[in-house]
Amino acid sequence: MTLAPELPRSLQWLNAPATTLHEQRGRIVALAFVNGASAWCAQRLNDLAVLQARYLGRLQALAIHVPRFDSEREPQAALKRLRRHGNVLPLAHDADWVAWQRFGVDAWPTVLLIDGEGHVRHRAVGAEGLAELERQIARLCDGLHAPPDDDLRAFREAHPEPRMPLCFPTGLVATPDRLFVADTGHHRVLECNHQGRVIRQFGMGTPDLADGELNHAAFRRPQGLALVRESLYVADTGNHALRRINLPTSTVDTLCGNGRAGEPAEGVVVAPRDVALNQPQALVVNNNQVFLAMAGDNRIWSYDLGTREIRARAGSGQLDVRDGSGPMAAFAQPASLAAVLQTLYVCDAAGSAIRSMQLRGDVVQTLIGQGAWTFGADDGPRDRARLQHPQAIALGPDTPVMWIADSGNGSLRTLRLGGGELATVALPRALHGPAGLSVAAGAVWIAETDAHAVLRYDIATGELSHVPIDE
Repeated sequence: MTLAPELPRSLQWLNAPATTLHEQRGRIVALAFVNGASAWCAQRLNDLAVLQARYLGRLQALAIHVPRFDSEREPQAALKRLRRHGNVLPLAHDADWVAWQRFGVDAWPTVLLIDGEGHVRHRAVGAEGLAELERQIARLCDGLHAPPDDDLRAFREAHPEPRMPLCFPTGLVATPDRLFVADTGHHRVLECNHQGRVIRQFGMGTPDLADGELNHAAFRRPQGLALVRESLYVADTGNHALRRINLPTSTVDTLCGNGRAGEPAEGVVVAPRDVALNQPQALVVNNNQVFLAMAGDNRIWSYDLGTREIRARAGSGQLDVRDGSGPMAAFAQPASLAAVLQTLYVCDAAGSAIRSMQLRGDVVQTLIGQGAWTFGADDGPRDRARLQHPQAIALGPDTPVMWIADSGNGSLRTLRLGGGELATVALPRALHGPAGLSVAAGAVWIAETDAHAVLRYDIATGELSHVPIDE
């Protein structure tokens, strides 16, 4: 057995009082090294929150954020990114990778299980299943003394996010007179007019997986939205499900997804709740097919609305930026989709890339991006242009221009399709973690996610204004 080193004093605790491993003696510590841009890390933190509640007082999970992108070196940006994913654990910021090196970590996520005497007893790297992690924790907890009552109180975050009408909004769909908003942190979908007045709320606002009428249905951190005629399709990320809202009847149903992350099985969906998905983050509908960007397995899937068949279309599952056909290609956490004719465009968040996929043959090509670890803010020709952790893309209805929410650079970018250059839109201020875009009615609608707001950018005048979502 190896005695765990002590936590570095250089760690900056963001939402909890500073602690040490010595102070945690007598209980099991799950020390999680994570990154806010990683879907796998988000899932691991949610797993640990479940396990900590299950072994309350005997298990203490601590998260250490290690930045990948330059933008994540700013502590508050890191905190907001993890809160967006639902993190409720004590979080420390390891800006200079000191703890990462001290504990010999070499991949995100890594969880070290440290016993009550301070020895490292298990190291879980990557997406090890929840069942195996719990088995190891249960083994270590067996025989521990019952915790005192003081240890049975839930953790309360220091400096929580302010109470606002929206909480980390992401997906947007704008029409000539409506605005649909995935109010991710409030676990609901809103229908508003362009002035921000809420017309309908879909979902109770509590995290759950439930179908039915709008006041009885429930979502869990919904993100991507796609509107086709009278159906609004929802990438219900936290429930690992594809949902549908029937707008005339105000009812919600589940097309596939059982609430747990897993490997989807290709074929016809007979029982929707028997299908597992893995963090569907974005979707688009093209030719009666729902295309899903699955951030948890780095692949693009399709669901046929006629035959109800689900298929893996492209991506090997490996996190990488690699061109090719079908499974020979690789994505780095696809976060947003757009489609025109027989071309699907993919925003590869962790790869800081924009990709195209020809639906005839599922051939993937990189439009912007130089690899999973190359990022920047340069405009210009595609072979020299750089993005930093882009979160959303959208196409205008009339012009061949792609709008890009370049989240890591806090900017709005444009790419003219057909060989054009990447350009940065002149805005009066930087954007705070934008993660949703839609183009309609002469404007680009922006989910300014980390500011809990929706903005309207007037394409003709360049005016940027706040849309006051008001219930």
